[in-house]
Amino acid sequence: MPSATTSISSPVAITMGCPAGIGPEILCRLFHLADRPAAGRGVVVGDLGVLRQAAEQLGMPLTIVRWRPGEAIDPQTLPVLQVGAPLSTPIEWGRPDAATGQAMGRYIEEAVRLIADGHCSALVTCPISKQSLQQAGYPYPGHTEMLAALTSTAKVRMMMAGPRLKVVLVTIHVALREVPGLLTYKEIADCIRMTRECLRRDFAIANPRIAVAGFNPHGSEQGLFGDEEARLIAPAVAQCQDSGEVSGPWPPDTIFHKAASGRFDAVIAMYHDQGLIPFKLLHFADGVNVTLGLPIVRTSVDHGTAYNIAGRNMADPTSLAAALALAQTIVANRRGRAA
Repeated sequence: MPSATTSISSPVAITMGCPAGIGPEILCRLFHLADRPAAGRGVVVGDLGVLRQAAEQLGMPLTIVRWRPGEAIDPQTLPVLQVGAPLSTPIEWGRPDAATGQAMGRYIEEAVRLIADGHCSALVTCPISKQSLQQAGYPYPGHTEMLAALTSTAKVRMMMAGPRLKVVLVTIHVALREVPGLLTYKEIADCIRMTRECLRRDFAIANPRIAVAGFNPHGSEQGLFGDEEARLIAPAVAQCQDSGEVSGPWPPDTIFHKAASGRFDAVIAMYHDQGLIPFKLLHFADGVNVTLGLPIVRTSVDHGTAYNIAGRNMADPTSLAAALALAQTIVANRRGRAA
């Protein structure tokens, strides 16, 4: 996908996510709070009526305006690219249906088009319901797979990034019993290389230090608890020593502490909860999901639709603010590297 026409001055496209979830609320909070000036460089791809309903319910005196590609942005407003016909309002918070599922899918498609056409510089996504997405006819298990298809990307990876810890996953949303069969030397080595490139290009770390977690307890204790470390992980680490510092396999119960203490720039985790439990312990509110491998910059909140609190004036915009700030940083770093 061509992206050379975008510039750091182009706004970031922020998809509204599921209209019945907390996306509209955290967007209103982000654009309302005076201490979040970065919101002035973002445009929401979503629905004007739903956002106005959310602002009214929250008691926020927001000026929500229609935005069209190429128009200047007034930082005192919440600019919205209206996608398709307005949804019927009022939205019933916490109750997604076919219409909300179709809408959130269209928001993603339109945001990718905006970036491809040079109108926006990056993508930040508010949470969607994977079930509603599929019920609306989209054949994807989630955001990442849909974005990979829309950008014709063969391989993507999930990074969770915070100020103290960055984690990249070899396997993601699969049953734990399936993980051993999905771990291969090639997948682990590929994950290490993609992580290294991301740290250099997107985080401006010239010589990234990458630690690779083992799979079994205590790193298998020399094969006592399994052979994945010797058979798969150690050879992959050795293969990737040619162009940077990578070490492992490290015992999973200690490596995240070492990384959070500053010894490493990122940890490669073998499966979802191995990496995300320590990450969310440290960065539950301010963590950011970054998709590696896409030709566009994409960050996301690290939480879900939270239907149980939608419309109840309880949602926290901290992760959204962090995702927007990181997207802008990555755009700047990529432009700086290309200059």
